[in-house]
Amino acid sequence: MSNLDPAIYPPTGIPAPLDPQIAEFAKRMASDASRFPRRDTVSLEEGRAIAEQVRAPWAKGGPAMASTVEHDITTAQGPARLRVYTPHTLKQGGVFIYLHGGGYVLFSNDTHDRLMREYAHRAGMVVVGVEYVRAPELRFPGQSLQCLEVVRWIVANSQTLGYEAGKVFLGGDSAGANLSAGIGVALRAANEPIVDGLILNYGGYGANMNRNSVIRYGAGDYGLSVHMMLWFRGLYLTSVEDYSDPRYNLLNADVGGLPPVLMVVTECDPLYDDNLDFEARLKQAGVDVTARIYPGTVHSFLEAVSIADVASRAFDETVEWIAEIASRDAR
Repeated sequence: MSNLDPAIYPPTGIPAPLDPQIAEFAKRMASDASRFPRRDTVSLEEGRAIAEQVRAPWAKGGPAMASTVEHDITTAQGPARLRVYTPHTLKQGGVFIYLHGGGYVLFSNDTHDRLMREYAHRAGMVVVGVEYVRAPELRFPGQSLQCLEVVRWIVANSQTLGYEAGKVFLGGDSAGANLSAGIGVALRAANEPIVDGLILNYGGYGANMNRNSVIRYGAGDYGLSVHMMLWFRGLYLTSVEDYSDPRYNLLNADVGGLPPVLMVVTECDPLYDDNLDFEARLKQAGVDVTARIYPGTVHSFLEAVSIADVASRAFDETVEWIAEIASRDAR
């Protein structure tokens, strides 16, 4: 069966119960979003501003940094803005490069500011957030190509960015996880082993929306909705061939030879089945993959760290994984 074929197997199942703190996060997020027009009914500029405003309360608070420095660089696909987070205590060298989510269309380093500060503080390492050109200003495969160029630039410019030599980690959430996995595949194909580990937070890896988890969790009650997923795809992809292109549909990619992968999987997420399929594909290819399913969580649950214990635990467990990979001998 192609991974684009219908794959709904009735009954699709009763939704799992939400963690009470995550339920509060989802409730507040929905309440704040309800004060504004639906994002697809306004201009892109206004829709993005709404997304920033709704996300702003969750980006506040948290650990302070020793320094936060912005860098603007130019790529073949347009400008990219880097935000370098240096914590007060450095426990290890190297860098964690982070690609924000937002369906390739929304969000920024600002919406993910606390998330990246949490990683920098807890891991004791420099984190670099990448603000890439979003769709539709840059459509597929433009973002993949731009982020690949940016990753190469970050790795080659440690002195400019102020981090010490060490292991390089690449990751992101949702669309950012898709981009990160695709970059890993591209670097492997180019025989450039410059990334030592991939951290993939509740990503989308396939193109088939005929999934049990999409039916179970995609009505909008759990944050990410089928409606928004279709809107994102319409702004990002340009042809029917894009849906099967392995740079977007990672379930079609040759993933053998990737560095170690950590997958943070949300249980109550339309993308849940995609995550299980991608984990299976990685294992089949012999990749060192660790997939952690967080019960009762929704898409974007890491942003709830200010009120949700499960989000804090996910950060800590990711940091433990980073430390373990960083302690391994060089390839």
